[in-house]
Amino acid sequence: EIRRDQARSGMREWWVQVGLLAVPLLAAYLHIPPPPPSFPLLFTHGSHQAIFFFTYKGLNIFYQDSVGVVGSPEIVVLLHGFPTSSYDWYKICEGLTLRFHRVIALDFLGFGFSDKPRPHHYSIFEQASIVEALLRHLGLQNRRIKLFSHDYGDIVAQELLYRFKQNRSGQLTIKSLCLSNGGIFPETHHPLLLQKLLKDGGMLSPILTRLMNFFVFSRGLTPVFGPYTRPSESELWDMWAGIRNNDGNLVIDSLLQYINQRKKFRRCWVGALASVSMPIHFIYGPLDPVNPYPEFLELYRKTLLLSTVLILDDHISHYPQLEDPMGFLNAYMGFINSF
Repeated sequence: EIRRDQARSGMREWWVQVGLLAVPLLAAYLHIPPPPPSFPLLFTHGSHQAIFFFTYKGLNIFYQDSVGVVGSPEIVVLLHGFPTSSYDWYKICEGLTLRFHRVIALDFLGFGFSDKPRPHHYSIFEQASIVEALLRHLGLQNRRIKLFSHDYGDIVAQELLYRFKQNRSGQLTIKSLCLSNGGIFPETHHPLLLQKLLKDGGMLSPILTRLMNFFVFSRGLTPVFGPYTRPSESELWDMWAGIRNNDGNLVIDSLLQYINQRKKFRRCWVGALASVSMPIHFIYGPLDPVNPYPEFLELYRKTLLLSTVLILDDHISHYPQLEDPMGFLNAYMGFINSF
């Protein structure tokens, strides 16, 4: 009996020692600073041009405004996806400046170098209002804008299109819309397991966001790229640096509520796409596991009868602008030059 008590006591002491060791290790882990951005990320976010921010209701929003062809009246606004930032466009921005006078890209609230308030009710409606406010800030509210979007940005574009259709004051005057690999239909969208856990995790979500690290992020994101077009280690670190900036990993669960918003407002947002007469185009990486072929494309063509579609090579997946930038850019230029 004495030996048994001694064994129990020894076990308790061992667990106490493990706990005492784990606490400072966990504390150190949770306070790991964000990784430094590499040259491409710095270049994309202004090391060779002025870094731009504007204020929306007391919040700082980062944006890029690249001047391209002199004398051209055309302006394109780029709307990025989840969970990354305007960095997603860095491989095609220079090509776009050869065609457009202004190429404007922002980091949505909660993403990249923009503010990431918490707690905060992030919504597609607010992101759309931020895009409108940015163009007012730039004095472009009365100009005809071409929207070019991807993933999360597709949903923001749908809300902007809905406002344009409703003739709401302050809305953009949209000349054309090009979408790419976004879950515009809730019924054909297949979120990643980690996204499901974070979106519906309840009390577990804040724990998961704090435990998220580069390893978890990269292993979660890599499968949405094609097997031959996966991002390099440095690109993954740049994406992670954008997320970790301003502790953005702690708001991912809040940002993911857009999935529920998309389901709730499907009728308005899909209806807006289906009922406008402006040129609409979709550039599709068909290996996308999030919006899979042919399920997604069949519904898209059935719903948007007037939209044109370009399907990229079979091995291109969810991030076509990073996986096949030349094919992606040529597909967009072909659309723009068609009207």
